Amino acid sequence: MERSKVAIVTGASSGIGRSIARHLAATGYRVFGTAREPARLESLPGVEVLPLDVQRADSVRACVERVLDTTGHVDVLVNNAGYAVLGGVEETSIEQARSLFETNFFGLMRMTSAVLPAMRSRRSGAVVNVSSVAGFLSPPFMGVYAASKHAVEAYSEALRHEVGPLGIRVLLVEPGFTRTHLDRNSQLADGPLADYEGPRRSALSVINARLAGGADPEAVGRIIAASLRARSPALRIPVGREASRLRLLRWLAPARSFERGVRKQFAIEQPLPAVVPLAVDRGPR
Repeated sequence: MERSKVAIVTGASSGIGRSIARHLAATGYRVFGTAREPARLESLPGVEVLPLDVQRADSVRACVERVLDTTGHVDVLVNNAGYAVLGGVEETSIEQARSLFETNFFGLMRMTSAVLPAMRSRRSGAVVNVSSVAGFLSPPFMGVYAASKHAVEAYSEALRHEVGPLGIRVLLVEPGFTRTHLDRNSQLADGPLADYEGPRRSALSVINARLAGGADPEAVGRIIAASLRARSPALRIPVGREASRLRLLRWLAPARSFERGVRKQFAIEQPLPAVVPLAVDRGPR
């Protein structure tokens, strides 16, 4: 691969973003890794560090202009920056949810809109959006985070239809639980309620354990690098056996069975209410 290919990776200071930046640099890209606090991004061979806060339009504009002024083009944008809010949806304030969406969804939109003009002018490029298994199912006590990832999935699907004819590819990467700092970088919902305390504690204990024992983030970097080399990659790219299995079950398993499985996975012991068939009014007899 020619060294002139340029990639921007947001949220590259640790975990999945760091892995993606490293793998793209190893395959020949000139990589610009971004972080809100650049000092936290340890030196990586072939990765140039830029400050970026995806919540701020001026920061996004300055970052992309810096890359374009330096290189003249962007071949790949990897939207990876994000964090989670852990807790019940009723326990999460609108302000907290809005801030989460400003990073996980609107930040992704800002970055994509900033690079698309240069990609359209060259009729070439790729936008890689890092989603999650939470992009197609909603784990209990991760509902607002899952909502942001569902939004990323819908946005990416539409974007692929729109920019594909212009020579721009869109990839949606869906990792399962991965050994990252998501738990440390997450926020707890700011309005805890006693009614949710037991189930929340059980679910968050499972989430932390699954993160600690999750897949290596290196797998995400490897798959993205390989997918960018593919002639015609699929839109949705699950990463890991767990993600592939859950996607299959999500669409094939009966809804009630899938719900029971999710509750079991997250140690929610209380059953859902029984399904009561609705009476059908057949009109006068």
